[in-house]
Amino acid sequence: MGHGASRLRRLVREVAKFGAVGGVGVLVNLAVFNLVRHTTDLQVVRASVIATVVAIVFNYVGFRYFTYRDRDKSRRTREMTLFLLFSAIGLVIENGVLYTATYGFGWDTPLQNNVFKFVGIGIATLFRFWSYRSWVFRALPTRETAAPPSPVLPTEPTGSAKTKQQVARP
Repeated sequence: MGHGASRLRRLVREVAKFGAVGGVGVLVNLAVFNLVRHTTDLQVVRASVIATVVAIVFNYVGFRYFTYRDRDKSRRTREMTLFLLFSAIGLVIENGVLYTATYGFGWDTPLQNNVFKFVGIGIATLFRFWSYRSWVFRALPTRETAAPPSPVLPTEPTGSAKTKQQVARP
């Protein structure tokens, strides 16, 4: 099989693992969202932000130790900073959809809240997948992506009758 098929298989595995962690993260997000909505008087978007933050923490652990466990671990501070930055952008995307539906269109029933929360999660997930795999959990170089080895220079001149002494003299 060629390099393209191998890359495609790796991408499919990565998407499946990302989806497994993300799927459980969606359940965590929606469960916390509904729990906060039914046990507090917080407004819908504030409850959603709390749920999103809980899901972000859950997802980081899942992505680092399951989906991307084979990725570069040498720069954890950079990784965490970028993860939080891209997660915050995803939080704005996700909750921006919910905010627009709730306050822009007046769609504020519990069913509508959950539908637009879910739609927001879906849109934000596309952004998160791209950003996490491109910037946060960087791939380690493989034989396919690593630079080819430098050529070994011969120790003796080949095809020449010169001796080492002749080469050393100007």
